[in-house]
Amino acid sequence: MAGGAALAAAEPVAALVRPQTAPLTVVGGAAIDRAPTPVKEWAIRTFGTDDKPMLQLGIVAVLLILACALGVVAVRHRRAGSAGVLLIGLVGAAAALTRPDAAGLLDALPSLVAAVVGALVLYWLSGLAARDRAADVVVAAPTDEAAPAATPRNPLARRPFLLAVGGTAVGSVAIGALGRGLAGSRGSGARASREALTLPAPASPAPPVPKGTRLRIPGVSPFRTPNSDFYRVDTALVVPEVDAGTWRLRLHGKGVSRPVTFTLDDLLGRDLIERDITLTCVSNEVGGPYAGNARWLGVPLATLLREAGVRPPQKGGPADQLVARSVDGMTIGTPVDDVMDGRDALLAVGMNGQPLPFAHGFPVRMVVPGLFGYVSACKWLTDLELTTFDAYDPYWVKRKWARRAPIKTQARIDTPKPFAHPKTGTVMVAGVAWAQHRGIDKVEIRVDDGPWEAAELAAEDSRDTWRQWSYAWRATKGGHNLTVRATDRTGDVQTAQRAGTFPDGASGRHTVVVTVD
Repeated sequence: MAGGAALAAAEPVAALVRPQTAPLTVVGGAAIDRAPTPVKEWAIRTFGTDDKPMLQLGIVAVLLILACALGVVAVRHRRAGSAGVLLIGLVGAAAALTRPDAAGLLDALPSLVAAVVGALVLYWLSGLAARDRAADVVVAAPTDEAAPAATPRNPLARRPFLLAVGGTAVGSVAIGALGRGLAGSRGSGARASREALTLPAPASPAPPVPKGTRLRIPGVSPFRTPNSDFYRVDTALVVPEVDAGTWRLRLHGKGVSRPVTFTLDDLLGRDLIERDITLTCVSNEVGGPYAGNARWLGVPLATLLREAGVRPPQKGGPADQLVARSVDGMTIGTPVDDVMDGRDALLAVGMNGQPLPFAHGFPVRMVVPGLFGYVSACKWLTDLELTTFDAYDPYWVKRKWARRAPIKTQARIDTPKPFAHPKTGTVMVAGVAWAQHRGIDKVEIRVDDGPWEAAELAAEDSRDTWRQWSYAWRATKGGHNLTVRATDRTGDVQTAQRAGTFPDGASGRHTVVVTVD
């Protein structure tokens, strides 16, 4: 009861300070930051996009165990139990103050309030429990055999303790609901600003998707991924809801002749370009789901940099790294050469014809074709700094991921699914292949240990998007292994060498096992 009261009391305080300062959120964020890379990869591989709810559920389970233990202690040693609650609250406060997006001492307030409320409630309830236990002593009877053996206590003697427990439970639920309501209303301005946003027409529209780009084969990934289905991998336990009216982007650093700050209206008033671009996460296992293709609308990033006086290193510029910072404190480093080499690197404001969803970076995010997201795709963007790789290590590099991470050539079998039971005869094997900013030249299929056979490629939209493929397989009865490999436009054939996602992306060939009936 005391643990629940503590967490509930923190909710309205966090809503008034910042929703991201709630104890579960700051402790969860600290756990993500400090978790070893193998643990993070295991969580993403095991739970997928549910990794964050599972983390929070795990933290609640740990807190429940600690609360039960402190409750047992408090029944016998009231002060020791309450001191334990205070100590846990101080851990939460320390986590809040050391978060990358910490805004000051007020960030510790929700955890401190939780600690004080939890300690006081535990001290109060444990006192009532001790009094209740003392009243449980039975009165011994005289030795006369005719007398009753003992006099039981009055059941109503428990009433103060039971009323206190019930009142604590009801009060905790009410206060927690109040806090959630306040947090929701706090984000109403950001949601209203997104709903009111009308995206301008692009000065450079995306070219029409060529005929034959989309295969009509059941089970194959659609050419363009709907926003609701687009993968999301980040460290934010609470999705930032940024008000477009107050949002600002600062551009500064080495080689910038004059630091400049942009509003969203500043960006929307420029010549926007629209492009279809496939994004891929470095956490994607071979054949994994963390790849998606969308139509992005945004400002060419290289144009902004050139206007600010920035030159790429190969032309004498002093900065070789562009560090992007998010409102939640995430830092992502991108090679300046890649941003300024002519590819369609964007400060994106739109996704598939709509303003960016909050989960995908509203109001502005980065999109750089050909690079894994952890070195290019900063969401909830608020700061761009020109610096060098020697001078600064961004978030993932500090955790030993590679500084530079071009996307590897990959192909994936979407249908048939693993362990499927297709019928004998012609079975359509189909999927997608990608090698962003190089393009896919060929996809091949091998059945068991047979020869590699060329798959039929759908038409190519651009070298920055994935490409659908298909293969008509004459399936025979029994178990079979279907393996796919791709060749990109540089002649690089997808390697058979298996490697995990750390430190620069997985490699290997996707294989699906099926049984033909």
